[in-house]
Amino acid sequence: MNQTSLALIVTVAIAVALPLIILGLSAVLGPQKSGANKLEPYESGVTSPVGTARERFSVKFYLVAILFIVFDVEAVFLFPWAVNFRELGLFGLVEMFVFIGVLFAGFVYVLRKGALKWD
Repeated sequence: MNQTSLALIVTVAIAVALPLIILGLSAVLGPQKSGANKLEPYESGVTSPVGTARERFSVKFYLVAILFIVFDVEAVFLFPWAVNFRELGLFGLVEMFVFIGVLFAGFVYVLRKGALKWD
């Protein structure tokens, strides 16, 4: 067994053992108080639930969530470009301007379609 595989085994063992140890300690050392209030649902500062769990949400919530993920993932592509900026040179700069232009066009399209309006 070489050093690389030994280091991998030790890392995996620590990654598995540490959460188990923390969960075990919190179960043993943590407070064990139980009561009616603790079994009641808690929603954003309101102790009694408002509405039912079967309530339907507007598609706007999901659309905004998807748009956030899309634009967030697109922003992640800027970091490797920034790290390799000098090696990419003028070609990389032009490509990034094209990328940001396409991203901006998508954002303008979303705004014009009214996807971010909460009417």
